[in-house]
Amino acid sequence: MDGSGYYLPSAAMAVALTVKAPALARAWRDPLLRSVCVLMALAGLVFCFAAPPTIAQVNEWTGIVNFSAPLVYCLLSAFSASCLVLMVNWRGGPPARTRRINRWITAGYGLVIVALVVLFRLGSTPVERLRDFDTYYARTPYIRELIVLYLVALTVAGVAMNVMCGRWALRVKGWLRAGLLIIVVGYLCNLAYLATKFTAVIARWRGADLDYLSSDWAPVLASAGAQISAVGFCVPLACRRAGDSWQTWATYRRLGPLWRELRPVAAQSHRGVRIAWWSPAALRVTQRESDIHDGMLGLYPYFDAELRLRARDAALASGADPEQARAEADAAMVAAAVRARAADPEGRLIDAAGAAGVRDTPSEPSPPASLDGPRDLVRMSLALRQSPVVAAVRGRTATSSGSETHE
Repeated sequence: MDGSGYYLPSAAMAVALTVKAPALARAWRDPLLRSVCVLMALAGLVFCFAAPPTIAQVNEWTGIVNFSAPLVYCLLSAFSASCLVLMVNWRGGPPARTRRINRWITAGYGLVIVALVVLFRLGSTPVERLRDFDTYYARTPYIRELIVLYLVALTVAGVAMNVMCGRWALRVKGWLRAGLLIIVVGYLCNLAYLATKFTAVIARWRGADLDYLSSDWAPVLASAGAQISAVGFCVPLACRRAGDSWQTWATYRRLGPLWRELRPVAAQSHRGVRIAWWSPAALRVTQRESDIHDGMLGLYPYFDAELRLRARDAALASGADPEQARAEADAAMVAAAVRARAADPEGRLIDAAGAAGVRDTPSEPSPPASLDGPRDLVRMSLALRQSPVVAAVRGRTATSSGSETHE
């Protein structure tokens, strides 16, 4: 694998980290977000410093032959620890237990990193090797132990990740399970990478030459494993956000019939602020709900509680459940109130209600006792378009208005 095979994944991780940077600055204390950013940073560094051109350049800059070898192995160990920490934080649990496990993981791999540096200082690597360091120095004192130590540390992390992800996947469903299974596939590639490394190193111990497994096959497996695992970490988060966004836009669309029904009323007493077309979906839903509530406040004097009770009984008789019947009854009452208000352009009913003392606080009316409790605006909106009970009330209201006009 040439340099581009290393630098492209590194650049992708850098872009992802840049996108996450503002969120990290706002919520630095969030352990899950912090773990994600640390993992992406370490993954990018591993790919960057494992590229043969970078290995040669770092050796030249430091003036130490093969200095890149322990550097890359330390980064790999830190990356393995960050994966375990991210998985522990992602899975959650009692905060004290989570922090204790993370401290053990960090301390354990911190000791591995220190041991790697010490073993490299004790060993001798006079010949620069850009691609086959592991196999070339497989029988060199201290360097042999360094190679085995980093491979064992990566193997422990890979097995632990597969066990944790596999067990967790059996207890969850949906996109989270899909992401966990993708991570398992990615770490199977990592275990295959480690198997090729171990095989090539052991072959050297026995006097055989299987260096191509370490220098040619292992980098491809490592790159594939890291990228597949990254997809696994991203899938649940990205799909959850996409699902939330879809649900929010669906709510916005479903509120459309009720919003359009009340729009003429809300327009005359609108107290809200116009929002830009590029505003988030959640803000647009809030604005639409505010418009609906403003319209319903303007219709309050025209609400007919008896009509609502009759509509609810009709909905229940047609087989609707209590919640649906309540929504249909509210929608029928709103539809009738809109027509009653249109038939009273001078607001004589409002004046009469005020004179009779029906509303003590005209600017902030309260719903009557029969209407207490929050309304399901989405169900009301759908009932305006679909409910035969609402259609019947509209028909009767139109007929009544026509008769009054004729008279």
